[in-house]
Amino acid sequence: MRILLVEDDLLLADGIRTALQRLHYQTEHCTRGAELVSALKTSEFGAVVLDLGLSDGSSLPLIEQLRRAGQTVPILVLTALDDIDIKLQALNAGADDYLCKPFDLRELEVRLRVLARRHQDRTDDELNVAGIRLNLVNQRCQFAGRDVTLTNREYILLREFMQHPDKIRSRQLLEELCYGWDGDIDSNATEVHIHNLRKKFGSSFVKTVRGVGYMLVSQHD
Repeated sequence: MRILLVEDDLLLADGIRTALQRLHYQTEHCTRGAELVSALKTSEFGAVVLDLGLSDGSSLPLIEQLRRAGQTVPILVLTALDDIDIKLQALNAGADDYLCKPFDLRELEVRLRVLARRHQDRTDDELNVAGIRLNLVNQRCQFAGRDVTLTNREYILLREFMQHPDKIRSRQLLEELCYGWDGDIDSNATEVHIHNLRKKFGSSFVKTVRGVGYMLVSQHD
């Protein structure tokens, strides 16, 4: 899952990014509300982690603006104010969850998984598509009754495909998932990772949609 972190405390932001990257979450970072709006117009994210008190103002009007515009991305608010009224205002504005600073990074990761479950109408953290089982907690993958070892980027791509079966995922999205906005990527890097996934799960596992992207076929030979 790709996360957009909006936090103007650079030290805290760096710690969050590092922790989430280790758990295979590609995390992009910006510091201002205007950058958040711009990013959501050009890129797709699984969730937004949004500091409630940014240097350019409260994020509450920003959340309301996004929801009025029809933006459905899950939003988890970070706040240094352990005040029930503030929390209720954030939820009423359209936030999906909140977390008070300071917090344990393990709790943040669990809350992000829960938000993804709700957003994708799932009841647990195990994906089961096309004979593949992928546990999002321990990251164990099984296929045809055996464990399958995945590289970091293979896991990221497989998780994205399994969370959106039979839906086209653009090449741009897949590249940003694996390498981020500023990542150094070879022109055929995504194709190489998908080729390796096909070797592990079958040649018809992922369909190439020419000029558009790739799609996991939930029913394949």
